[in-house]
Amino acid sequence: MSFATTDLCDDNAAMLDDGRLAVLPPVFRHYGQHVRFAGRATTLKVFEDNALVRSTLETPGNGNVLVIDGGGSLRRALVGGQLGLLAQDNGWAGIVVNGCIRDTDEINACAIGVRALGAHPQKSSKRGAGERDIQVQIAGVTVRPGDWIYVDADGVLVAQQKLA
Repeated sequence: MSFATTDLCDDNAAMLDDGRLAVLPPVFRHYGQHVRFAGRATTLKVFEDNALVRSTLETPGNGNVLVIDGGGSLRRALVGGQLGLLAQDNGWAGIVVNGCIRDTDEINACAIGVRALGAHPQKSSKRGAGERDIQVQIAGVTVRPGDWIYVDADGVLVAQQKLA
């Protein structure tokens, strides 16, 4: 997969102007072996509870990107090393977490891309609360199930359609 988010922004300026393409604020840190990844969004809305994250990553990813709206919580991690391996082994292109991860050495050894606000050593709860495949807000940007996510060293893009 070869693309640059800078070129996608330049080549699709009209989509930036009309809202069909958006750029997430530069608040996400890079983890995992893949700096560049892209795919259709599968969305989750959870808060300090990763049971739904696990059950989602246990399913075939089909090259999708899991976008987790964790409410921006910096108090617990939503993704750890075991979930990073699940994502890798089940064909997910990557994960974008509006929250924290943990086990960064393990995640950095996985052949996936991960963006998160930071790392936190405390695990999440496992109550099973949350919603899947709904519209979420990540750092002020709307992400809908099926949107296209493009990630590289320069940023994270959310597009309502596949970009050429």
